[in-house]
Amino acid sequence: MAQMNAAVVTSFDEPPHYQQIEVPQPTTPDEMLVDVLAVGLHPRARSGAAGVHYTSTGTLPMVPGIDGVGRRPDGKRIYFVARDDVIGTMAEKAIIDTRRAIELPDDVDVAKVAAAMNPAMSAWVALRRRVLIESGQSVLVLGATGNAGAMAVQVAKRLGAGRVIGAGRDLDRLNALTSVG
Repeated sequence: MAQMNAAVVTSFDEPPHYQQIEVPQPTTPDEMLVDVLAVGLHPRARSGAAGVHYTSTGTLPMVPGIDGVGRRPDGKRIYFVARDDVIGTMAEKAIIDTRRAIELPDDVDVAKVAAAMNPAMSAWVALRRRVLIESGQSVLVLGATGNAGAMAVQVAKRLGAGRVIGAGRDLDRLNALTSVG
């Protein structure tokens, strides 16, 4: 069977190791094998690699990563979120569920998309699903200088917040947020 390089966790007491594993194969009509172009190293991916995330089964070896930017066989770039029951995304290739992927423009910066999507989705879910923002409403974002917090400031504005108040410890990052509203 074909091999690929991946970040493989063999012990939760040490970082992943760069090694070869078998290339996974699609098993359903909704699955596709893609070339991975970039993967976000966000807290969710790190907690999964450490075996401390609540979804961890403790099964080793494992490949961490839950999302990424990939290239389909037809050459189109996509952002995708992996299912929980597939090999992680920190590898040369990944199995994606086509229903959990969106096409990206050809000129997109894949590293920025991979880094930003997880915090952006966290912010969006919190502001769209947990709290319904009404047009003109004021929103307080605690931790606005972190990645998800900075995204929350922008998401709140796009969802119609009239005023967004950000609180955070990094004064430079907090001041930079004024340029996005």
